[in-house]
Amino acid sequence: MPSAPILLSLFFIFLSAYSHFFLHPALADGVTPEEAKQLRDEVREMFYHAFNGYMDHAFPLDELRPHSCGGEDSLGGYALTLIDALDTLALLGDRDRFAASVEWIGKNLQFNINKTVSVFETTIRVLGGLLSAHLIASDYATGMRIPTYDNQLLNLAEDLGRRLLPAFDTPSGIPFGSVNLMYGVDEHESRITSTAGGGTLSLEFGVLSRLTNDPIFEQVTKNAVRGLWARRSKLNLVGAHINVFTGEWTQKDAGIGTSIDSFYEYLLKAYLLFGDEEYLYIFQEAYAAAMHYLYNDPWYVEVNMDSAAVVWPLFNSLQAFWPGLQVLAGDIDPAIRTHTAFFSVWKRYGFTPEGFNLATFSVQHGQRSYPLRPELMESTYWLYKATRDPKYLDAGREMVASLQYSARCPCGYCHISDVEFHKQEDHMESFFLAETVKYLWLLFDLAVGPDNLVDNGPYKYIFSTEGHLLPATPEISLVQEHCSYFGAYCNTSNIRQDVSDVATNPQDNLYGRVGTALPSNSRFSDSTPISGLIKGVCPGLTHGQKFGISYVLPSHRAHEGVSRNKGEQTNAESHSMVVVQSQNSDYSPSENKNYHEKLVESSEGE
Repeated sequence: MPSAPILLSLFFIFLSAYSHFFLHPALADGVTPEEAKQLRDEVREMFYHAFNGYMDHAFPLDELRPHSCGGEDSLGGYALTLIDALDTLALLGDRDRFAASVEWIGKNLQFNINKTVSVFETTIRVLGGLLSAHLIASDYATGMRIPTYDNQLLNLAEDLGRRLLPAFDTPSGIPFGSVNLMYGVDEHESRITSTAGGGTLSLEFGVLSRLTNDPIFEQVTKNAVRGLWARRSKLNLVGAHINVFTGEWTQKDAGIGTSIDSFYEYLLKAYLLFGDEEYLYIFQEAYAAAMHYLYNDPWYVEVNMDSAAVVWPLFNSLQAFWPGLQVLAGDIDPAIRTHTAFFSVWKRYGFTPEGFNLATFSVQHGQRSYPLRPELMESTYWLYKATRDPKYLDAGREMVASLQYSARCPCGYCHISDVEFHKQEDHMESFFLAETVKYLWLLFDLAVGPDNLVDNGPYKYIFSTEGHLLPATPEISLVQEHCSYFGAYCNTSNIRQDVSDVATNPQDNLYGRVGTALPSNSRFSDSTPISGLIKGVCPGLTHGQKFGISYVLPSHRAHEGVSRNKGEQTNAESHSMVVVQSQNSDYSPSENKNYHEKLVESSEGE
């Protein structure tokens, strides 16, 4: 029997030889401007079919059962789908329902409940949804300001953020995966978490810090990223799961999909939104390693993080966000090729299965479902925005057709439990309204001539990993230095530097801030910390030396059971990773009239 290296070599030869099978462009009639308008309106109808189904049959439960027209609590029992859909309502210009939803949430939502929730899912869906809606409802420039709004959603977001903080009380700074909203972390809570779970919190928590003038939220999430990056391999790869106490990797498969995906995403987006060069530095090293060890043009595989040996020649549906991220990074050519390959899987089955085996060119056993994921739509939107190539409109049209013909249910859209037989399952994730239809609507609206908050609004927006709109307002996004709250770094001069001064690489991206090299005019050496809460930086050092992130923690130095007292700063390692306790430690977790009537009835019934 051939050895493993020979089999892997044969696999890659086979993959290269037959890549034309997937990359051959499909003939299409092309989407005309009039058809693009019709498709945009059809996607809008898709949103309201699902949203109205939720409001009529599931609200205020978390999610809709679209086939049986019922509801279920899947996360915390606080109208999850409504919160997740708020900024989509605003994007569609539905002022009445947006205002009524914000009012209901402000009056009825509370987090002082005995529920153990996922830190990751609660952050990206609930915290992100509240913050995005707050920023829209409170700002005249968005055209959706609510006159009676008085920061109710921001207050809820801050309360929720503080209830999530106990999860970060670990020796490594990497948070537990779950936390009880009333009692904190259970003593029996698992110490194993995913890289994405620990490293995909910086946008929401960072925005919360800027809006509340409390640096603790941003500090803990940045420390979590540092904790993960400090434990990368010598190849600059990270694994999928890690022990938050010992810092040991419990699963060393490195990839861009399941359990890791949005770690990469938030490194770049945190830089784009906050102008924090540390995130850019980590992203560039992590991205270079991913393209070197994981990329087998046009596909991506999973490898051992230490040896780079291929362990899993698999396309999984979560990888489909990657071409969109590459557009933001300005690396367009590989994004185009990879998107073509990924979309070929969609065309083959009508959907993307959770797993597609690249060795057998077949659906991976046990990964046959399509839970209405948005990642391929997201990348399609970004590539059309960057290239204006009409083939991406053709792709969007095929996606709409698949959803309409195979996933549409009496009250919404159903999961597909088997992509080969298009068997429906009675469940609809909240992200279908937060992301899937949002990216499709934006795609066709862009083709018609955009008239929406994102493409024609007052700010440039960063999409969270849940598709929530986070604007680059001066309060949130000050280039190079963020001085919006006490305890942040403040440059001693000219902090209002123009964005165009940051990007020195001619191959620019849509935001004009990221190139393939670090900004040559970085002035971190001129920065001085105005608070002892954050460590200072030394002039004349490299980025790695400044931030203390070139250090790789040996396994034998991992800490176990580090105690942490109130107000105490704890070094998780011998470099500049610091976990800072909050100084506010006294906190105690203590289309129409029918739509309005539904909200009122729910409020009165509680």
